[in-house]
Amino acid sequence: MDLTELYRNVKEYGDICDHCLGRLVAKRSYGLSNDMRGRAIRIASALIENVPYCPPTEPCWICNNFFDQTAVWAKRVVAALDGIECRTFLVGSKVPPLIAEAEEMIWSDLSLHDPEPLKSEINREVGKAVSALNGLQVELKTPDVVVVLNVHEEKVEVQIRPIFFYGRYFKYERGIPQTHWHCRSCRGAGCEVCNGTGKQYADSVEELIGRPLCRIFEGTAGTLHGAGREDIDAVMIGSGRPFIIEISEPRIRHADLSMLEEEINRDAGGRVAVKDLRWTERDEVETLKTHKGHKKYRILVDIDGSIPEETLSTAVDQLKGATIHQRTPTRVAHRRADKIRERVVLDIISAGREESLYAIEVTGEAGLYIKELISGDQGRTTPSLSEILGTPARVVQLDVIDVQGTES
Repeated sequence: MDLTELYRNVKEYGDICDHCLGRLVAKRSYGLSNDMRGRAIRIASALIENVPYCPPTEPCWICNNFFDQTAVWAKRVVAALDGIECRTFLVGSKVPPLIAEAEEMIWSDLSLHDPEPLKSEINREVGKAVSALNGLQVELKTPDVVVVLNVHEEKVEVQIRPIFFYGRYFKYERGIPQTHWHCRSCRGAGCEVCNGTGKQYADSVEELIGRPLCRIFEGTAGTLHGAGREDIDAVMIGSGRPFIIEISEPRIRHADLSMLEEEINRDAGGRVAVKDLRWTERDEVETLKTHKGHKKYRILVDIDGSIPEETLSTAVDQLKGATIHQRTPTRVAHRRADKIRERVVLDIISAGREESLYAIEVTGEAGLYIKELISGDQGRTTPSLSEILGTPARVVQLDVIDVQGTES
């Protein structure tokens, strides 16, 4: 279909603006905006058919002359971004269903194969106008903010990209979970059991790290992604556990890393600490979660009866390098799939006694349940120290002293 025939057919639907007319052939030629294409089609048609040039006199039946308001929308975007630190942005849009249907109808009726959707032009033209006003740069892949134009409601919605930090944390106090736990009784609603807090535990590693960061970056929430997790009654010492903290909707995006570490460590009051903070992106969260790093533990074990240290050393040696078959432990069966896992004890030594308890250091593959390696969990873990000794043994204290991270 030539351009004159196209224009003749389009006019039968009613008045159409230059933008919407030009978008019908948006992939033809280069260096032209759609309104330039549309105007050129009108002029060419008038010249070829020797008729008066006829610009539209009624509102465009597709977009209702949206592009007459481009500057207005750009000012709305700039106002919506006031107080939000950002260097890059991207414009998106929501158009009423009737507009989308009108576009698709004319595409289908005229068998068009290279039109541009209205939303694409809205996003581009308003984006250009915003850049001209505030100097922000359009970024297609990872913009600091996405502004969504709700055309029907004449509103601007702002979506702020989270920021992410990688580091290692230490937990020096037992009884602190890694992440926030809702109260088991009210599931976070607040009740007498939790004193209205909605929380099972007053604090978590996630909150102790996230609270100061949310304050500094004016974010709404901090979400911790850990390289595994230690039991609530364990401490995390030694090299620290690799983690990524995600701060949602930060209105501030930049700060000095050493200052952040100082603020977190001061706020945590010696209960939790962090080191080696660096900036990262969401992609590394998946890498951290799936990384199968080895972990080293120091445990204190209570063994029924009195056994010589030589006997314990001999039993421990039998576990070194052994493949352990572990059915999902009883203590986590309510939240983990019931299956048998195989994990290897990479190294294990008897490290002497502390009063009536025995000290043991264990290095295992990721996912090795240490408490069950000792107790046997009523036969669900085999072999175990209890099984080899022929007498019950249980972990009284567990310290995580090394977790291999993605940088290792």
